[in-house]
Amino acid sequence: MKRRTFIKKTAASGLACTFPPVLTLNSDPDYSILELMGKAEIALYGEGINLREEAYEAFVKMKKAAYSDGFDIKMVSSFRDFYRQEGIWERKYLRYTEDDEMQPLDAIDKIIEYSTIPGTSRHHWGTDIDIIDGFPKITGDVLVPEKFEEGGPFMKFKAWLDENSESFGFYLVYTDEPKRRGFKYEPWHYSYAPISIPMLTAFRKKNILKLLQNEDFVGCEHFTTGFLKTYIQNNILDINQNLL
Repeated sequence: MKRRTFIKKTAASGLACTFPPVLTLNSDPDYSILELMGKAEIALYGEGINLREEAYEAFVKMKKAAYSDGFDIKMVSSFRDFYRQEGIWERKYLRYTEDDEMQPLDAIDKIIEYSTIPGTSRHHWGTDIDIIDGFPKITGDVLVPEKFEEGGPFMKFKAWLDENSESFGFYLVYTDEPKRRGFKYEPWHYSYAPISIPMLTAFRKKNILKLLQNEDFVGCEHFTTGFLKTYIQNNILDINQNLL
């Protein structure tokens, strides 16, 4: 198993007050398939943040701006390698099929409401974040849409993100657009577009179908060609159009 490399930097370097970055994309990306699938070692910055350097610096600036406006951005999840995603997938599959006695295909459909097939998670890239406001005192699961909606503890935080996140390069991935398919609405999941757009472009050039067919983890024996084609179209590509 390959292990990721963490490079910790002090937050001070990212706290300098500057103008919000203009959205400029990496014009010459060179991402290996192992990197795109979360199987390669990459440099990650910031203790408890764990993003690529440019995304880390943008996140720290956004965090500082949010704090000035009364919000304490807390990272729930950022980089996640293939093997961690594999563990999440397999735990859910076994729980649904064994504990809940669901049929395999029903279990898979349930998993992909919110969780990705290992190797296809945007969290593999070191560009994507799941975030909440750390100030409200709440109990139970924090990553549920209702807590970001009217009357929820993160309602004002979500309004702040809607107004400000894109000026720092972070875009909501799985929107509440009625016609969008694939993963359900995730008001907590943002992506650093200047890097994630080129990475998705590189990933789309790979034979994702064949890559997934070559994997071996619990439940993957039930993947059909038709299912994988639909998954690629709906779950990987039917996202915020600004991230394509």
